[in-house]
Amino acid sequence: MSLYEKHKDTLKKAIDAVHERSFYAQYPEHPSPKIYGETADKDGQEKFKASLDKKFEDLLQTDPEAWVGQEESPYLGKPLGILYPSFSSETLIDKANKAWTQWRNTSIDDRAAILVESLDRFKDRFFENAYATMHTTGQGYMMAFQASGPHAADRAMEAIAFGYDELKRFPESKFWDKPMGKFNVQLNKSWKPMPKGISLVIGCSTFPTWNSVPGLYASLMTGNPCIVKPHPGAILPMAIVVSEIQKVLKENGIDPNVCQLAPDTYDKMITKDLAEHKEIKLIDYTGSSAFGSYLEGLDNKIVFTEKTGVNSVIIDSAKNIDKVAQNLAFSVCLYSGQMCTCPQNFFVPEGGIDTPDGNVSFDEFAQKLVDNINGLVDNPKAGPFVLGAIQNPKTVGHTEEAKKMGGKVWLESRSIENPMFEKARTATPIVIEMDAKDEDKFTQELFGPVVLLIKTKDTNQSVELASSLAANHGAISCAAYTTDENMKNLIMDKMGMAATSVSFNLTGAIHVNQNAGFSDFHVTGGNPSGNASLTNPEYVIKRFTWVGFREPAES
Repeated sequence: MSLYEKHKDTLKKAIDAVHERSFYAQYPEHPSPKIYGETADKDGQEKFKASLDKKFEDLLQTDPEAWVGQEESPYLGKPLGILYPSFSSETLIDKANKAWTQWRNTSIDDRAAILVESLDRFKDRFFENAYATMHTTGQGYMMAFQASGPHAADRAMEAIAFGYDELKRFPESKFWDKPMGKFNVQLNKSWKPMPKGISLVIGCSTFPTWNSVPGLYASLMTGNPCIVKPHPGAILPMAIVVSEIQKVLKENGIDPNVCQLAPDTYDKMITKDLAEHKEIKLIDYTGSSAFGSYLEGLDNKIVFTEKTGVNSVIIDSAKNIDKVAQNLAFSVCLYSGQMCTCPQNFFVPEGGIDTPDGNVSFDEFAQKLVDNINGLVDNPKAGPFVLGAIQNPKTVGHTEEAKKMGGKVWLESRSIENPMFEKARTATPIVIEMDAKDEDKFTQELFGPVVLLIKTKDTNQSVELASSLAANHGAISCAAYTTDENMKNLIMDKMGMAATSVSFNLTGAIHVNQNAGFSDFHVTGGNPSGNASLTNPEYVIKRFTWVGFREPAES
């Protein structure tokens, strides 16, 4: 059985899913022994521990010019000691160019099969990758397993499906017959989707696989060789992914340099050298707006960005305000607010919130939110695992910046103990009251556990502020609570025009932070928070060009 025959049913299911937008998951998100094996977790943890203080030699990249690595565990408070093979920009680009001819001439079916096979191999390392993600990003175990493993793999599968679907949109060849009266003009025509060139994927420190694999797999699927430049603080998760891709490439007779890892260090970063190189044609980036805007301004590059944004919560009315406060408390605590979808600015009318049990005042809601945050973080069986650890020490400083804004402090940020890691760097959310007239103070993202409760004249002003912030400063998510259909329609219109997705009236087990592969378009690409969306047709069709060939048909 060919590799394509092995995976064609999986590919079809994924393609159907991206069109139907219903729930679909190729890779189960529950780390259950029944699914992954009785010893999968133990084996993964042991493999992660065995990689510490050693050279990472899984990559099929020969003759390294140096071995580098500066990762530190936010849980252990010490370096991981893992070293990775390092190469100059010129070496990486030269190897990518040499491998490109073979890869772009590999059939679409075979490319898809190789990439799906690599995800299946990655599946066997989900638990190892979970520990790698925990100890580079600070994510809690469950999030590290799900987001860096199954959810990331589903997003990669989604990119393969979209890419395959678009590459197969038109016939490969056609006999063209044009009647001209007494004679016909007859041509044999064919079309080839030609890849744009070397792709550069620039990773982030908080979600190193989830944010990187969609662009990586979209570029590879469309025939482009790819260089993965991970964040110096989170290399291991993507090193695992790249190593599995390389192994499958080699097994199928293809140069593994089609996909290369390009690790670097904080003091000698090669990101700009690569990005500005004339041979780099495609760039995928997740990170700060400043660097993202610099990349978007480079000449002769096609750039896909996810940048910073200011996410809002609009609270107008609610059926059960206690469930609302509970849901939002979890949302701001999850991974200590280090998610691009985490809410920051809460717009609450000064006249309070309408509920079936009467009006809930601004102060009453603020206290409910604070009580729910404290109840969660002080629960030893929940708090440390929901909060995780702070990836970058500078993130803790954002809570201090918030205090200097001058509003009433409803809740101080503090560290809590993690029963499994005594040196874990932790921070609970700070909650600060602001006034709508101080708009200039809440127009920027304070990345991390920061909540700003902003008192507005009414919900109309809340909507105007939230939509204006999204349009001018960017937003990736918005949560809204209202029982009024007219207000719901207003919010949909205003936030829709600001190209910001809205989650209405979420309570219970679903939160504004979460985006599902095969269903949710992550980032819209329509406001300053990013110019691309995971994953829509535009995300893949910009990575190749249709080229036609024709000649007279033999009579």
